[in-house]
Amino acid sequence: MGEPFATRMRPGPDARPAGRILAGLDPMGTVFAGLLSLSLLALPLMIERPNRIAAGTSLMAWSALPAAAALAVLGIVGFAAALLTLRVAPSVRLAAGASALLLLGLAAGWAADHLTPPGDRYSRVSPDAGWWLAFVVAGLAAGDGLARLRPGPGTRIAALAAVTVLAGLALRSGFWDNLSIMREYAGHSDTFGREVRIHIGLALSSVTVAALIGIPAAILARPVPALRRTLLGFLNILQTIPSMALFGMLIAPLAWIGRSVPGAAELGIAGIGPAPALVALSAYALLPVAAATVAGLDAVPGPVRDAAQGVGMTGRQRLFQVDLPLALPALLTGIRIVLVQNIGLAVIAGLVGGGGLGVFVFQGISQNAGDLVLLGALPTVALASGSAVLLDAAIAVSRGRGAERAP
Repeated sequence: MGEPFATRMRPGPDARPAGRILAGLDPMGTVFAGLLSLSLLALPLMIERPNRIAAGTSLMAWSALPAAAALAVLGIVGFAAALLTLRVAPSVRLAAGASALLLLGLAAGWAADHLTPPGDRYSRVSPDAGWWLAFVVAGLAAGDGLARLRPGPGTRIAALAAVTVLAGLALRSGFWDNLSIMREYAGHSDTFGREVRIHIGLALSSVTVAALIGIPAAILARPVPALRRTLLGFLNILQTIPSMALFGMLIAPLAWIGRSVPGAAELGIAGIGPAPALVALSAYALLPVAAATVAGLDAVPGPVRDAAQGVGMTGRQRLFQVDLPLALPALLTGIRIVLVQNIGLAVIAGLVGGGGLGVFVFQGISQNAGDLVLLGALPTVALASGSAVLLDAAIAVSRGRGAERAP
């Protein structure tokens, strides 16, 4: 009858089970590697235009870069992509993603210098779809590696500071001066700093106003179910109003206040300008702040409250010494949500004369100048990302302190 079936099917000494091979691959890293390969080999890396609004010519990596630079970029980014497919240590994953980011930054500068004729002030060179996709994927890969390392709050802030310093030094070096977005910055450098300060001011002040109103309102309404439902229901309705509609609805009443109330115009209250932007942004921030306050207070353990009452604490003492400190992580989470949200929404202030980075976004749209749009959009993304990192670190610290307070 021959050998038994089990004997005939036993693998030889050189056979390798497919499961063992697949076990060495990282699923997410494999997706990252595939997208990196697609972006650099199948999509154009840069786009060249004769001026800021003319149609451009898309160029692949080997056409946009000098030969040596193209080999370096494709080789090193390809090696980084190969590392990402494997189950390597998180530090190796972080290094692979960071290396790809560095090479892509260098590639943009090299391509701009290579494609811009000497002395030409009108031509424009910008990253195209392949560069943007590769940059986003490399950033996600680096972020994935950093997250797997589980860095503490201090490490997160140090990493953010290092990235900020390196980016600032690179911008000041002039390496990217031939890129179109830097040429747009050169043409708006006299107003750029002012608009950034206005943008940050609108975001921070609106979150402050929302916290000063939303936190006390939530504390007062929380113990009364009907009042709590009414507060959160009203704020939920307010949140559903489209941002453009809310900005427009505020123009007429604020214009009336500016005309009719003595001293209001001197404070900057008018139908257009920062006032409607500040009111609208504050209104949008109220629901997350109030909901986070209610959720944080609800999560305080009952035995902790009972113990505080048992040692003779008054209601005010329990609130400020027990409830709010233990609810602080949830509160900061709400603040994080609204700050990142309002940094993005503050762009719309440019439509109502409120200033900020939205000025460049809407100027670019009206002029069909994509790089001018990016001059407003990219700093907005950077501000939101940096704010998220800082508040994530603050949340981690507050959770540690909350755990110390818990029994």
